[in-house]
Amino acid sequence: MIQIGFDNDKYLQMQSEHIRERISQFGGKLYLEFGGKLYDDNHASRVLPGFQPDSKLQMLLQLKDKVEMVIAINADDIEKNKVRGDLGITYDLDVIRLIGVFRGFGLYVSSVVLTRFNNQPLALAFQARLEGMGIKVYHHYTIEGYPSNTSRVVSEDGFGKNDYVETSRELVVVTAPGPGSGKLATCLSQVYHEYHRGIKAGYAKFETFPIWNIALNHPVNLAYEAATADLNDVNMIDPFHLEAYNVTTVNYNRDVEAFPILDALFEKIMGKCPYKSPTDMGVNMVGNCISDDEAVKEASRQEIIRRYYVAACDFKQGKCNEDVVNKLKLLMRKAGVNPEVRSTVAPALAKEAATGNPAAAMELPDGTIVTGKTTDLLGASSALLLNALKILGNVPDDMHLMAPVILDPIQHLKVDHLGNRNPRLHTDETLIALSISATTNPLAEIAMEQLGKLKGCEVHSSVILSSVDERVFKRLGVNLTCEPKFSV
Repeated sequence: MIQIGFDNDKYLQMQSEHIRERISQFGGKLYLEFGGKLYDDNHASRVLPGFQPDSKLQMLLQLKDKVEMVIAINADDIEKNKVRGDLGITYDLDVIRLIGVFRGFGLYVSSVVLTRFNNQPLALAFQARLEGMGIKVYHHYTIEGYPSNTSRVVSEDGFGKNDYVETSRELVVVTAPGPGSGKLATCLSQVYHEYHRGIKAGYAKFETFPIWNIALNHPVNLAYEAATADLNDVNMIDPFHLEAYNVTTVNYNRDVEAFPILDALFEKIMGKCPYKSPTDMGVNMVGNCISDDEAVKEASRQEIIRRYYVAACDFKQGKCNEDVVNKLKLLMRKAGVNPEVRSTVAPALAKEAATGNPAAAMELPDGTIVTGKTTDLLGASSALLLNALKILGNVPDDMHLMAPVILDPIQHLKVDHLGNRNPRLHTDETLIALSISATTNPLAEIAMEQLGKLKGCEVHSSVILSSVDERVFKRLGVNLTCEPKFSV
C-alpha cells in the first residue's frame, strides 16, 4: 500500500504565493522557465507519493488571471520529427496536445516560438497549422557564440534580431515539449527586448528536481539522477550559493556550469544580475511540502530500481550504452538497494522457474501479490491482468470471464488471416475480448470495472514484453519493469 509522503494542498498554496512574490520582486513582469513536465509529471508523483501529476498545472490555475503560456519548440526538432519518448508522439504534435490541455483548463496560450528558425519546410508547415488555430507564431534564430559570447548575444545581432513576443500578462510561463527546445534563450531574449522598451521584467526558473533544500544524496535527488542517467546530469552542491550565503543547497551540473555566463548576460541586459547563485534563480517549493520523509525515501528507492530495469532492457535492445546501466547500478548502491528489493521480482521469477515459461507478477493496492503464467491461450501479461481483475472484483478464480465463442474467432483471425504463428492473446486483445464478454457476462462486467484500480500498481515480467503489452500497461498507469532478456 502506498504511504502518502507529500502535502499537495500545502504545495499548491505555497508555490503560487512564492511565484507572486517573485513577480513583485521584478516590478510586475516575470518570465518563468518551466522545466520538466508541466501537465503529466508522473516521475514526481512516483517519488513524492501524494504529489498529483497535474499539480504544477493546478498551481498555475491559482494564478490564472495573471498567467499566459508561451510554448517554445526547436525548428530543427520539427524537421527531424523528434519524438517524445514517454508519449510516443513527435514534438510538434505534443505542442498541439499541450495547447489543447492548457486551453481545456482555461489557461491563456498566447503564442508559440519557433527557436533556431531557418525557414525549415516542416517548421513553416507547422506554423501555418498553428496560425489556422489562432495561435501567434514568432521566430527566434541561431545566435553565433550563444551563450558564451555575451557581447554578441546581448546585441542587435543577437537577441535583437529575434522577434519580440507580444505578451500582456504579469506571469509569462515558457514551456516546451522537451529538452533543447530553447526555453531559457526565449526568456532571456524577452527580458532583453523588454528592457529596450523601458519595461522592467525578470526571469526565474521552475525545476522540480533536484530539490534544492534536501540532502545531496537524499533518495529523491538520486532518483532524479536515475531519471536523467542518459543525459549525464549530476547533482552537486551549489558553490555560488555556498559562497554567497554560507548555506548548502543542491543544484545540478548544467545550471552550475552555466551560471557565470547567465550572470554576465543579466549584467549586460539589466545592469546587474539579480541573483547570486543558480539556486537563487529557482522558485521551487516542493522540498517544503514533504510530509513523511521516510515514505518519500522508500518511493524514491523503488523508482531508482525501476529506472535500472528500464536501462538494462534498453541496453539489451541496443537503445542505450552500458555506461547508463552502470550509472544506475552506482545509484542503487548509493541508495542502499538492489533489484531484488522490488516486491514483484521474486514472484515473477519463481513462477517462471516453476512453469518453464515467461511469467509476470503484480502488487495490488493492498499489497497482495498476484502472478500470471504463459498458457496456450494467453500470454503471461494477459493472464496476469485477468487474475488481478478477478481478485479486485472478488470473482472466483475458477470462473471463466470469456467464452470460447469469443476467443476462438480472435485466434482464428490472428493465425489464419494475419499470419501470426502464436495464437496467444496479447493484453490489448484480451481486454477487447473481456469488454465484449461484459455485454452478456456479469462477472466479466465486474472485472472490467476494476481496471481503474490498477493505476499505480507494480508489475514485473520475467522477459522483455512486446511493444503492445508494454503500451497497454502504460495506458493503465501500471509501473512496469522487465528482466533484461528476450522470450525464447
